[in-house]
Amino acid sequence: MAAPPDAVPPDAVPPGTAPPDTAPPGTAPLLIACALGIEHLALRLGERGGASGPVTVVRTGMGPRAAERSLGRVLADPALAGAAVLATGFCAGLAPGMHPGDLVVAEETRDPRGTVGCVGTEALVKELTRALPGRRVHTGPLTGSDHVVRGQERADLAATGAIAVDMESAATLLSALRVGVRPLAAVRVVVDAPEHELVRIGTVRGGISAFRVLRSVLPTFFEWHRNVLLPRR
Repeated sequence: MAAPPDAVPPDAVPPGTAPPDTAPPGTAPLLIACALGIEHLALRLGERGGASGPVTVVRTGMGPRAAERSLGRVLADPALAGAAVLATGFCAGLAPGMHPGDLVVAEETRDPRGTVGCVGTEALVKELTRALPGRRVHTGPLTGSDHVVRGQERADLAATGAIAVDMESAATLLSALRVGVRPLAAVRVVVDAPEHELVRIGTVRGGISAFRVLRSVLPTFFEWHRNVLLPRR
């Protein structure tokens, strides 16, 4: 997957909320993490109504190391104690038949340091299917890489059972889990795929399609957050 040319240094939108121990029941925070400026812009332009609690959107910067550093720093804020964490942005599809604009809901994230299970995947698939009719939603393992994946390496990763690859999701969820047990998920938008690797014209077509999809997904993240906050019966 080729990184967009406008990747920028990390920053975060301050949560501006009271610590969870002073917040009313049912308002546990949600932290949404993305890597790049273009991903952050898509989320900023999305519909932000309907959140079930305080929401922080953090731009980590590109790559697993940047994601680790950013998550460690942001989750040190007492206002985000126990926050649910959802990693999002663009990814490279690994499975044949994937197209730019398809969605990937991770059942787990993987990298050489370990595997992290995701929760509420069925709810995410249901909400994404309802909110984005006509868009394919794929579920399965999402693997991490520290570099852009192409050609044979893409096929090798697919042979492990992974359906998509990106550079930050696995590091994001692993870093969040190290701080404390919490609801975790990853949703990515395919920007290139085996039959649609990014080239000059493909970058325009695939990038615009993926941007529009990412701009539309925030309400589904809020619904996922609401569902994982419900008491277990």
